[in-house]
Amino acid sequence: MDKIKVGLFGFGKTGKIVANKIIDESECLLEWVIRRHKEEDKYASQLLGYEFKQGKIWGKDDITGGFFRENPVDVIIDFSSSKAVYEYYEAAQLGIPIVSAISKYDQADLDVLKSYSVKTAVLHSPNITVGINILMVAAQILQNIAPHADIEIVEEHFKEKKEVSGTAKKLAEVLSLQPHNIHSIRVGKTIGKHKIIFGLPNQTLRLIHESVDRAAFGQGAIFAAKFLIKQSPGLYSMEKIVTEMFKKNIPVY
Repeated sequence: MDKIKVGLFGFGKTGKIVANKIIDESECLLEWVIRRHKEEDKYASQLLGYEFKQGKIWGKDDITGGFFRENPVDVIIDFSSSKAVYEYYEAAQLGIPIVSAISKYDQADLDVLKSYSVKTAVLHSPNITVGINILMVAAQILQNIAPHADIEIVEEHFKEKKEVSGTAKKLAEVLSLQPHNIHSIRVGKTIGKHKIIFGLPNQTLRLIHESVDRAAFGQGAIFAAKFLIKQSPGLYSMEKIVTEMFKKNIPVY
């Protein structure tokens, strides 16, 4: 079976980890990487310590008309910035599926991304880890079962993180909670931990997800890419994929 050719936007702290996971994935081939500045005759694999060449490095200025025709891929994964959404317009017109893990889109950027779904399959999830999306769906199911429960969200991140977690905001949104229902803790080097607490009469339920390694983002992106290349044009999310998995795997007694 031919490998899935992946084009990656972003080669920062998380982007490098994602690139590494793609290189390690037996079913994928990292075709190229777009970063802010080009490095002549450099490959992501070499910059990550491998001896072989995989994932040619291109700069943003190299994305000119015809780039995606001359450097074809089966799917694009974006871990760069919100403005990269304008750079793969041509790719969308060619029908190349797009996986976006960007959390800080403004409405104009998000509208552009959504417009691409007319021509190709687009998946956007601010937190693309499989686990956090399982948590999100499970929380909604539990809320439907116990609609009168008191619900609070606690998010823990590394000490330097100033803003409230985008994932916590998303959890609050899908559970129809207010900002004051989110409680933030900043300690040490915690990558990310989200806890949803359900207060019921005489009992308490806690749903917890903790990221112990940023590699979870790469695994989630690969999972999304494998799903997306089989889909028709449209807008998708990890939450929708997980919801379908729940429907198919609920035990029958």
